[in-house]
Amino acid sequence: MSTALRLVLFDVDGTLVDSQGAIVGAMTAAFAAVRMDAPSRDVMLSVVGLSLDLVMRELAPGADDVTHAALVEGYKSSFMAARKAAGAGHSPLYPGARAALDQLHAVPNYLLGVATGKSQRGVEALIAAHGLDFFVTRQVADHHPSKPHPSMVLTAMAETGVAAKDTVMIGDTSFDIDMGRAAGVCTVAVDWGFHPAEKLGADHIIRDYEELMPLLADIWGA
Repeated sequence: MSTALRLVLFDVDGTLVDSQGAIVGAMTAAFAAVRMDAPSRDVMLSVVGLSLDLVMRELAPGADDVTHAALVEGYKSSFMAARKAAGAGHSPLYPGARAALDQLHAVPNYLLGVATGKSQRGVEALIAAHGLDFFVTRQVADHHPSKPHPSMVLTAMAETGVAAKDTVMIGDTSFDIDMGRAAGVCTVAVDWGFHPAEKLGADHIIRDYEELMPLLADIWGA
């Protein structure tokens, strides 16, 4: 009897990579370009995970559509320029992330994917910078409603042919966990990201990446 395929989906910012400094820098530059005061660092980071257009509407609720569009483009331009200058160091992997991904990739029936509010261009650049080309499904903001809509997770399952009971969504924000819950999959919160893990209502919490493999074995009984 063949072993069932399992799908392990990761959020990116705040889960796989530490992009806090990069995000705050690009956001600050975007607001400066339209001559607006930038929100505080904590406020900026509280909305990471949403699609960028929604982020700007949350951060600048009184601005008009033209200003929102300028903020989005200013953020993208600043972020891309900084990424090109810094390479992989622009958004470094969290401690233990690479080892955990390599371990998971080595399991024949585990499929890895990402479900992120980043753009396709941003995800592909990050994957190239860190050599993470083993993600078989890559769900990005360009093609879906913003989290917490379940579209990203549902599409990832459809692409891979993996059932909800064999899928796990791993993230650091309420947007990630609510998205996974809406899609009917098991949710795992990490406690090093942008939202306090204990407040997310996830099925499980991990404190470091060494806990991930044993947890998945417990979840799936193998």
